Amino acid sequence: MGKVMYATGRLPKTKNLGLEEVGVKLGKKGEVIVNDHSQTNIPSIYCVGDATDRVNLTPVALAEGHCFADTEFGDKPRSPNYENIPTAVFSSPAMGTCGLTEAQAREAHPGDIDIYRSNFRGLKHTLTGRDERTLMKLVVQRSTDVVLGVHCVEPAAGELIQLAGVAMKAGATKADFDATIGVHPTSAEELVTMRTKVEE
Repeated sequence: MGKVMYATGRLPKTKNLGLEEVGVKLGKKGEVIVNDHSQTNIPSIYCVGDATDRVNLTPVALAEGHCFADTEFGDKPRSPNYENIPTAVFSSPAMGTCGLTEAQAREAHPGDIDIYRSNFRGLKHTLTGRDERTLMKLVVQRSTDVVLGVHCVEPAAGELIQLAGVAMKAGATKADFDATIGVHPTSAEELVTMRTKVEE
């Protein structure tokens, strides 16, 4: 049976809040325009979360709120970092992604990208008899060996991509992944055992 996933996104719900009346600048979709510290063009008005239409994820809104509180009330000025945000789609199977896609990486670093990909039937399914497949992909900058993207399709993708995000925030290289001992038998161990580059 074929299935199609259709995601249309969402628009900021900023109408009827009185923002225009006080002069807060809004974008084309109604998003509140803010600077790196979530401050609007009105110095006493700040905005975080989906209404700014930056990265529409609950944990990102929490991080933006923490940065705002630290800056305004904690005397620790800081801004959110939107690079390498791990995220998941909780479909069946789930999908997880962190960092650049292959296309984004190739555009940003032409001729300097290696791809490692594995598509396999998980070991547990030798017992269950299911034909469910798992996909793992690493996007690596050839000249630096830095992992620029991690992508997976498998039931525990949300859990797996969260930890991949930690490694990527720390600047992990492919050599770091390769030096890590895998947990067997798991699908996640594939991320640390892939050694063959995809031919271009």
